[in-house]
Amino acid sequence: MSDPIDEFSFLPEQAAEAGIQALVPRGERLSLTLADGRTLSALRYTPEDSPGAAPVVTFLHGAGLNAHTWDTTILALGLPALAVDLPGHGDSSWRDDALYVARVLAPDVAAGVDAWTDAPQLLVGQSLGGLTAAAVAASRPDLVRELVVIDITPGLDPNAGAQQIRDFFAGPADWASRDELVERALAFGLGGGTRRKAERGVYFNSRIRPDGRVEWKHHFARLANAASAGPTVPEPVEGQDAVASVLGESGWEDLAAVAAPTTLLRGERGYVTDDDAAEFARRVPAASVAVVASGHNVQEEIPLELGARLRAMAAV
Repeated sequence: MSDPIDEFSFLPEQAAEAGIQALVPRGERLSLTLADGRTLSALRYTPEDSPGAAPVVTFLHGAGLNAHTWDTTILALGLPALAVDLPGHGDSSWRDDALYVARVLAPDVAAGVDAWTDAPQLLVGQSLGGLTAAAVAASRPDLVRELVVIDITPGLDPNAGAQQIRDFFAGPADWASRDELVERALAFGLGGGTRRKAERGVYFNSRIRPDGRVEWKHHFARLANAASAGPTVPEPVEGQDAVASVLGESGWEDLAAVAAPTTLLRGERGYVTDDDAAEFARRVPAASVAVVASGHNVQEEIPLELGARLRAMAAV
């Protein structure tokens, strides 16, 4: 695939594939220098007929993804929107400590929302982004009008998933070309079902280094590669369980502190089980819980339905 004019030149093609007839929004890459010198990056989408409109919906993606995972959902949404690259993903800086957990990521996200929006947002987060969105809503209630958490609850590992995905990212740390990454994605049964979609996904989630080699943008691929290449050591199961317990409790504390209306949207084939959903309902009794016909990446599997649902919520 030849490089596009810019990262937003795919939008008309994506709209046509999804059968979306509305005008394609204008896309803009944003960058914010954080207090410690790292960079937070995001995408702002503005309807063609409202060029000055500020975002009303902000999106946070899951681990190993980037802001472009929301493209088709935002096309279906039809409203001014902001999609943030979480630290360690997309065009945002990697963290030296590799600590990608909700309460650590939340202050960076809040700084971006503060800088790039002018009113409380419908804040939507999937997987790791969902836990981060809850932490943002708890710590900065002035930024959040309503919270939507997609297919994650505290206690679940937002970096977990099919062994296929972990094996995919645990391959070589760099590649000769993006075509090699596309072939690897297709060989693993990934990429969205067509070569064209796989090419777009690889383009958005990779970069060409100064030496001409291609690497994944997100830090998780580097971490997975390092882990797969390292010596085999016994897993500290008790320690891991303790850490998971602590992180899980902090997530429940964040959700309990959220003042905004909250919805858990779970895929019927996703990561959140019936028991997880029941625990969510018990711990956050004021929240709504809805099930949709999707797997974990709801924004990619049913973007039209998700966009329509969020448009209705944003209009309230």
